[in-house]
Amino acid sequence: MASTNDFAQQIDAIEQTGVVVMRDITRLGTYNEDIVCPYLTLILNVQGEATALYNMQESTQKVNQLACIMPGHILRPLGSSDDYQAVMVMLSTRAHRDLRIHSFSHDYNKFNESPFCTLKPEQAQRMLQFADHIESIARHSEEELPHRYQMLLALLAIGYECINFYRREQDNQLTPTRQTELLNRFCDLVVAHYRESREATFYADLLHLTPKHFSRVIRSATNGLSPNDWIEQYVIAQAKHLMDTQPTLTIQETAYRLGFNESASFCRFFKRLTGLTPKTYKFLPVAS
Repeated sequence: MASTNDFAQQIDAIEQTGVVVMRDITRLGTYNEDIVCPYLTLILNVQGEATALYNMQESTQKVNQLACIMPGHILRPLGSSDDYQAVMVMLSTRAHRDLRIHSFSHDYNKFNESPFCTLKPEQAQRMLQFADHIESIARHSEEELPHRYQMLLALLAIGYECINFYRREQDNQLTPTRQTELLNRFCDLVVAHYRESREATFYADLLHLTPKHFSRVIRSATNGLSPNDWIEQYVIAQAKHLMDTQPTLTIQETAYRLGFNESASFCRFFKRLTGLTPKTYKFLPVAS
């Protein structure tokens, strides 16, 4: 998320090592461009502040705040202060799955309701120490350090339990509205089913809501964005992510991975929403 190019370079490393630690992050990505990260991403702000839309709701991350960005959800960086600096930890799909199995606390949905955990200075320092230990272990191969993955998983589980402990007071004060809960459930459903359907009525049915009520709730929660708008923005973000991180994929392969039956319909969809053809987008200069 430091930049499109930086993130693309980390994909192989994440899959190979299970965890990647990125330091000295000075921006979360290209401003006003949606990012869909397939990995559980922890971002600890150590200096300055950054503003972004998370699932189309605006938030500002301040010093000593830890953001937990769930896999597949939309993050749109809006800006950051000149002195912004953060440390980022990304978990592979396998590591995230195994962490969920081995953690004592399983309520991950609260990070959709409130992705930030405000830490005390000493707690933030402890999280940085966890990142140091994780990075040190992740650098080794299984041959160099037998049971390295189990050691990483144990550290991640301990770190996650610490975060839950630090969030305890915040969670007790958190009273999500029915509107926020429905938006979060909708976001999760889009992450799971966007290849299957891009129609708002499909998600309204899954949520047992009438299309009219569903549209009203989502528009209210996202400052006027309709469910179809949200779904389309999500699919476009996924399309850009695929083309940025897997440039060898053909347009047809990209279309199929996104759930389109043919490349022509994908190209029309992409151009309608971005003003560019997928081919033109693939050859744009890489964002820095």
